[in-house]
Amino acid sequence: MSLVIRPEKPADREAIHDITRRAFAPMDYAGGNEQDLIDRFRDAGALAISLVAERDGVVVGQVTFTEAFAADGSPGWYSLGPVAVEPDLQGQHIGSRLIEAGIAKLRECDAAGCVLTGDPAYYSRFGFRIFSDLCPEGEPAAYYQILPLRVAVPEAVVAFHPLFYGPS
Repeated sequence: MSLVIRPEKPADREAIHDITRRAFAPMDYAGGNEQDLIDRFRDAGALAISLVAERDGVVVGQVTFTEAFAADGSPGWYSLGPVAVEPDLQGQHIGSRLIEAGIAKLRECDAAGCVLTGDPAYYSRFGFRIFSDLCPEGEPAAYYQILPLRVAVPEAVVAFHPLFYGPS
């Protein structure tokens, strides 16, 4: 049972939607629309990176990265999420492999860094750190994290893509 991480294909859309819905359904913090968020980004052409994990020809996980925006206009910022794995396969490092592959792609394109809102205990293993003084308004400062890649520390607030907050 080998795991292959690859870019999403058009035929993966339904599997990505369903996996994301199932993965987030039991989560208290979930908004319930994570799968729709991915569809919204895809439909708007705003997915910068979308990877799937495939085991024996079946998609079992996904991660997306979208463009993020620094208040000072500096380019090269991205946001991570959602990331989802089939519930019965969670805990097998599939999500970690997806995230690591996505971060490697960001490094390849000389990204400045990546932001997310999530559990610091989990995401710190990938190098994400809390930068509460750079947290965008309306985001939870205790969960807003940045992974600097090309820069040591961002010089401005880095905000999520506007589509995170609803259709444009």
